[in-house]
Amino acid sequence: MVTTPNPRNWLPAKLGGPGKDKPASTEPPFEPSSWGGALIIMLSVVAVLWIIQIVNASNNYTLDHRLALRPRRLDGLWGVLTEPFLHASWGHLLSNSVPLIAIGWVILLSGLRTWLLVSGLVVVVGGLATWLVAPSGFIVGASGLVFGWLGYLIARAYFSRKLGWILIAAIVLLFFGTLLQGLLPSFDSNVSWQGHVCGFVAGVAAGAVLHPRRTAPPKRPFGSTPAVS
Repeated sequence: MVTTPNPRNWLPAKLGGPGKDKPASTEPPFEPSSWGGALIIMLSVVAVLWIIQIVNASNNYTLDHRLALRPRRLDGLWGVLTEPFLHASWGHLLSNSVPLIAIGWVILLSGLRTWLLVSGLVVVVGGLATWLVAPSGFIVGASGLVFGWLGYLIARAYFSRKLGWILIAAIVLLFFGTLLQGLLPSFDSNVSWQGHVCGFVAGVAAGAVLHPRRTAPPKRPFGSTPAVS
């Protein structure tokens, strides 16, 4: 069998040979921390929660009983990770959806890495604290994550002392400051205020760790002369 060389291989790159460059793509890359990219990610996250809710509600909320956080029970320890994805009702999920999208979007604008770190710390540390201190029963919902994000934004503004981050925290509190009432003890057994407090404290801790306050350099006494070598 005889093979015939491809005539294109004889052509220089400028005339369409194999070395000719492909046209560069003009479509900009997806940027998670851009305004539009962050919004797409947060809408996608909440969309996943609604899909889980559809499955959960259609099965008589069996996922809540199987995967909920159960304080001080080993079989409920998995709920530390699964609790934020489950909700007790459609109204419960609806009340969490707007702050999840808005506050999560604000944090995501600071970078995907920051958003992942803060969210991971709030879910794990806040969830473990809730598992230790909350009363018996089962706990579901993303409220702890929302309160953790709020705590992080407040702590970031306090520790960093950056004007931009202070303004961001003030604007978020202007719209969602009433949520902080959920940190107060409640006699409603259907509301885990302990989970709210633990999530908030975990968020504050995340802000303190990621944005430690810079110490001012010591002031030189008036009239003193620095030594030289």
